[in-house]
Amino acid sequence: MKTKYPPIEPYCTGYLDVGSGHSLYWEESGRPDGLPALFLHGGPGSGTEPSHRCYFDPTVYRIVLMDQRGAGKSRPHANLDNNTTWDLVEDLECLREHLHIERWLVFGGSWGSTLALAYAETHPKRVRALIVRGIFLARKKEIDWFYQFGAHHIFTDAWEKFLELIPVHERKDLVSAYYARLTAKDQAIRQEAAKAWSGWEAATLKLIFDPALYQHFTRNEHADALARIECHYFLNRSFFKTDNWLIEHASALAPVPGVIIQGRYDIICPFESAWELHKAWPEAKFEIIPDAGHAASEPGITDALIRATDLFAKL
Repeated sequence: MKTKYPPIEPYCTGYLDVGSGHSLYWEESGRPDGLPALFLHGGPGSGTEPSHRCYFDPTVYRIVLMDQRGAGKSRPHANLDNNTTWDLVEDLECLREHLHIERWLVFGGSWGSTLALAYAETHPKRVRALIVRGIFLARKKEIDWFYQFGAHHIFTDAWEKFLELIPVHERKDLVSAYYARLTAKDQAIRQEAAKAWSGWEAATLKLIFDPALYQHFTRNEHADALARIECHYFLNRSFFKTDNWLIEHASALAPVPGVIIQGRYDIICPFESAWELHKAWPEAKFEIIPDAGHAASEPGITDALIRATDLFAKL
């Protein structure tokens, strides 16, 4: 099985002022004159990490990472103002133009797959190829599955911790209940809610629980941005005009070479969404990983992702 490429350092970093008070961190690594590839992180709100550079052959790719609004090193941290899917889509276009890139490979998992699809369906001529995994289409049934009913039948122990903060009379709408706490003026209330929200996600990420990953997700700064921004997006249906917007506009993807990668036992983003995307975008290669959950770091998913970037490196 393929594993990630060795760690590398960026050769260029910067901040991009996209207006509305937001300044976005970006970096480039790998080969400066190589095939441009954009990595889109999940969440929304999780931010990029050095290991994300390692999904691409650095002798072939010009690897671009960017922290989305409010995430990672972008400023202001965990900010919800002027922070929507369509703001992010246009941020990607601003970055592409800033870096003088004509077309690029776009790579995203989980929320990164949502943003990658929204971007590719809006600007298909700017996408050389598309690699998406852990498919999230931002529909009500997907939010309800993970934050209201469904996933709790499998991770009941972790679910009880998620419920502890919320009084019984508020549990009919847990996203709204958490939003009230994640936007509270009291920092202690906000921090407690952020850790509980992020902890629920971390507990369900992998087929086998990963304590180190859980610790990372529940660090104060990471949890604050992840929980606040996710809850903000999910409360607002990720700012799509219709509930099934990404599938309804999937015909725009037909000319774009692509790979869809999905863990069979993904609890956060269940298999159904990947299957529906596969049916709507049959031109893309569809890979089912039989022994994986949601995380990109699971061996079978990592293997598939590296094979996909290696494949498109030859085009």
